[in-house]
This record gives sequence, C-alpha cells and structure tokens, in this order.
Amino acid sequence: MDLEKSNSADNFLGTMAEKLGAVARAATVFGEPVEQHGVTVIPVAKARWGFGGGVGHGKDEEGAGGGGGVQVTPVGFIEIRNGQAEFRPIRSLSMPLLILSGISSVLLFRQLKRFL
Repeated sequence: MDLEKSNSADNFLGTMAEKLGAVARAATVFGEPVEQHGVTVIPVAKARWGFGGGVGHGKDEEGAGGGGGVQVTPVGFIEIRNGQAEFRPIRSLSMPLLILSGISSVLLFRQLKRFL
C-alpha cells in the first residue's frame, strides 16, 4: 500500500472520529439546569458512542465506508435543595416487564403444548 492510500484511510477514520467526538460533551450527559421554587434539577443521561470503518483497495479502485451511532438514555436527575445535592435515579419498568413477559410466554406455550 502506498503512502497516499494509507493517508486516505487515516483521514477517513479521523474525520469519522471527529464528527462523533463533537457530540461527546458533558452537555450530552448533563442537561440544562431547571430552577423553580428554590429547587434546581439537572437531568442526567447515559451516553454511548461507537463507530467503525475501513478502506479497501483494488487494482485501480479505492473505496471507504463506515458508520457510527450515538445512544442517549435518561437515567435520573440531580436535585439541589437547601445547598444539598442528591442524585435521584429514574426507575425503568421495561426490564422487569420483559422478564415477566418471557416467563408468561413459556408457561402459555407449555399449556398450549398439552392441547396439541
């Protein structure tokens, strides 16, 4: 591989990392504070970033491709009241409901199997 082709791969991956890194700020995880009646609330989220890419070279051809993504999920908030700060998590019911739904499906399938 010659130096020019190597540089194009580095440039491509560097550009992808730069663009995704631009959204990787504290403001992505900590929202703007909201104050009302002497209480300040700061939203808190979990953020995940990932990317991948590559460059290929053929006889007289060259190509590059890649992709990436960002996922931001609210996890709670920081409550500041009377000079004291406390993190308050947001409880999600999705996992317990998913487990309960899976168990119910297994039990239902067993009952249906008896009649078939």
